[in-house]
Amino acid sequence: MLRSRQLKQFAAQCLAELFGTFIMIFIGNLSVAQYTFTKPRINSNFGINLSYATGVYAALMVAGPISGAHLNPAVSLGLLSLRKMKVTQCLFYMVGQTVGAFLASAMVYFVYISHFNLYDGGIRQVEGPNATAGIFYTIPATGVPNWNCLIDAVVGTALLLTFIMALGNDYNDLISNAAKPFAFALMITTFGFSMSLNCGNPINPVRDFGPRLFAAFIYGFKVFRVNNYYFLVASIGPIIGALIGVWIYEGYLILMKKYANLPGIIHVDAIEQPAVRGQSMSHHMITQLSSETTVST
Repeated sequence: MLRSRQLKQFAAQCLAELFGTFIMIFIGNLSVAQYTFTKPRINSNFGINLSYATGVYAALMVAGPISGAHLNPAVSLGLLSLRKMKVTQCLFYMVGQTVGAFLASAMVYFVYISHFNLYDGGIRQVEGPNATAGIFYTIPATGVPNWNCLIDAVVGTALLLTFIMALGNDYNDLISNAAKPFAFALMITTFGFSMSLNCGNPINPVRDFGPRLFAAFIYGFKVFRVNNYYFLVASIGPIIGALIGVWIYEGYLILMKKYANLPGIIHVDAIEQPAVRGQSMSHHMITQLSSETTVST
C-alpha cells in the first residue's frame, strides 16, 4: 500500500507534469496553427521548431524542480525500465502528461477558433486542402509509409534518450546544471531541423495522442483511423526507441566502467553509484530532483 505522504508526492508530481506538458504543447501547437492559417511564403518550419524548443525550456523551468519535467511518457517508461521510478509513480506521470496535452490542445483550439472558422468555413476537416486536424498531431509526409515512420520514431527517440541520459548524468562535469535546460532546448530544435521530414518528428507519444484525443471530439474518431492508423506508430514507436536508448547508454556506462582505463574520465560509473557523492538511493528516488530524470519533448 502507498503511504499517504508518498501518494501526495506522486499527485504533486502529476500536477507538475500536467502543467509542464500543457505549456510545452500549448506553445508548440500555437505555432503550428499560426503556420497553417497564415501560409507563409517561405515554406520553412523554423518558427515551429523554435516555438517547441521555447516551450520545452519553459516547461523545464515550471516542472523541473518538482517532477524532473519528463514531459514524455517514453522517458518515464524508459526510466521505469531502469528501476529509477516506481510503477505507480510512472502511471501518475503519464496521466499528468496526457491530460496536460489534451487541455493544451483545447486551449489552442479556443484561442484560434475564429481562424479555424475563417479557414474551413466552419466545416472541420481531417483531410483535404482545408484540413485543420493536422494542427494537433503529426502526419506522415506524402509517399512515406508507416513502417518508415516507425523507424523514424524509434531512431529519433533512442537518440533523444541517449542524449538525455548523458546530459542528465550527475557526474557529467562537462556542463553546468544551469546550462542543461538550454542544451535540451537546443537538442529539440536540432531534431526539428533534421528529423521532421518523414512524419513531423514523433519522439513524444503524448504530443500526438493527447492532442489527437481532443481532436476526436471536434473532428470525430476518424483522426485515429487516418493514414492507416498512423497514431499507433506515433504512440508505440517512441516507447520502443526510449527503451533502446536508455539501455544502450546503460550498457555503454557498464563497458566504460569495466574496460576504459582513461585517466581523464574519473566518473564513468555515474548512474550506478549516485551514493558516492553522499546521497542515498532512497533520497534520490523520493525527491526526483536529479537532472538525470529531466527531459524535453
